[in-house]
Amino acid sequence: MVKVLVTGGAGFIGSFIVDGLVEKGYEVRILDNLDKQVHPTGEKPEWLNAKAEFMKGDVRNKGDVKKAMEGIEILFHEAAAVGVGQSMYELNYYVDANTRGTANILEFLANEEHDVKKMMVAASMSEYGEGLYKCEKCGLVEPSLRGEKQMAECKFEQFCPECGKELKPMPTPETKHLDCNSVYALTKKDQEELVLMMGKAYGIKAVALRYFNVFGPRQSLSNPYTGVAAIFMSRIKNSNRPVIYEDGLQTRDFVSVKDIAAANLLAMKSNSANYEILNVGSGTPISIKEVAETIAKLYGSDLKPKITNKFRKGDVRHCFADISKIKNKLGFAPSISFEKGMKEIIEWSHNIKSEDKFDQATGELKKKGLI
Repeated sequence: MVKVLVTGGAGFIGSFIVDGLVEKGYEVRILDNLDKQVHPTGEKPEWLNAKAEFMKGDVRNKGDVKKAMEGIEILFHEAAAVGVGQSMYELNYYVDANTRGTANILEFLANEEHDVKKMMVAASMSEYGEGLYKCEKCGLVEPSLRGEKQMAECKFEQFCPECGKELKPMPTPETKHLDCNSVYALTKKDQEELVLMMGKAYGIKAVALRYFNVFGPRQSLSNPYTGVAAIFMSRIKNSNRPVIYEDGLQTRDFVSVKDIAAANLLAMKSNSANYEILNVGSGTPISIKEVAETIAKLYGSDLKPKITNKFRKGDVRHCFADISKIKNKLGFAPSISFEKGMKEIIEWSHNIKSEDKFDQATGELKKKGLI
């Protein structure tokens, strides 16, 4: 039986990869430090697959990595500190957990005897910064972040730097230049490049998967850095209007965690994407206003989002995935729509134990001034 290690396997995305592997008959080991930002009690989550071997440990600890790697043939590296905003004031933590943690794993593979033949690494759409755009006069454009003067004038869309015309957002391909505007994004770029570089150097097949906005059951509702969906859920559940920055028409690409797990298993089984970078998204843009309205509808609420027209420094206007490469290389096709995926989260949050956690999460979000 093939032995597989999933770092961060007790987390949101990692646990679904674990489930998929167990279902396919792999022998799975989890290495996870049960960080309290994701696991507030510091204990294994109730939904963790009992058929997988759990090892509490940290990718930054050489002894933990050596023990976890025993007999492993396939590696999924999902362990990472997550959160764009938080990374801008906890620099040491993010660089240590993400960059050094990855380097620690790869140093083991470079210097110790092992059986690892393939590895997948979780990368991020945040590496792109702004998405790709098209000017009707000048063609494709890869703009920088919008300036504060423009934003203060409530001119939220991107404009062509050459002719000044408003730009049309386009699906963002893997070939777009990277424009990291957070420490988190930079460390995800580090993880991606380190794994691909060392994989090539040591003959270990490697694939980098750039996740877009992942959502689904098991998402940490107490962690405000996991995205707008959890915050909007908390506000609507507490009869508060969702608060939206800008005009609400900024778009993102929301992809179900189940589709993310499926993409990882496809990358593992196929050799057609070895040493490649692949976007994993739905390929469908959805506005933040639509996100709020969909969640309200699913809760049976008539609350309307509060559009503030305020802006946050560093926010991108549009970014959604061109998924043609992963379709062609792996035959990947997203299977869960945003609305269906949100139904799954809401249903999951309604069971008794999750409901307690959801109420706890609401308290945490209130403390942080997010609801």
